[in-house]
Amino acid sequence: MATIGTLLYTLIRGERIGTDEFGNRYYRARTARRHGRERRWVIYKGGDEASKVPPEWHAWLHHTVDAPLTQRAAEGKPWQKPHLPNPTGTAEAYRPGGHEFRGGQRASTTADYEPWRPES
Repeated sequence: MATIGTLLYTLIRGERIGTDEFGNRYYRARTARRHGRERRWVIYKGGDEASKVPPEWHAWLHHTVDAPLTQRAAEGKPWQKPHLPNPTGTAEAYRPGGHEFRGGQRASTTADYEPWRPES
């Protein structure tokens, strides 16, 4: 969630450029450039999580491209997976079979550790 200062700045000086499939809204400053570049920012839908920004908007935010990619370019190739935010720290995070949150038990394998035992 954006702070009240960001929302006020956006209302007064921001020009809305577009919205992505996650509902994030992208803006740029209507006036003054800083160090020769226009100011660009995003207001996230839901919690602030930078990994929610898809690649085409990431390129625009970081001045890699001058304009956001077109919808056709954003669709990508048939072999590409859709963009997903990073689930680390959430219930959707990957947990291997022996993880405590998945029961803490895993099947034995032939590659399991065998401690060294000195010969007596």
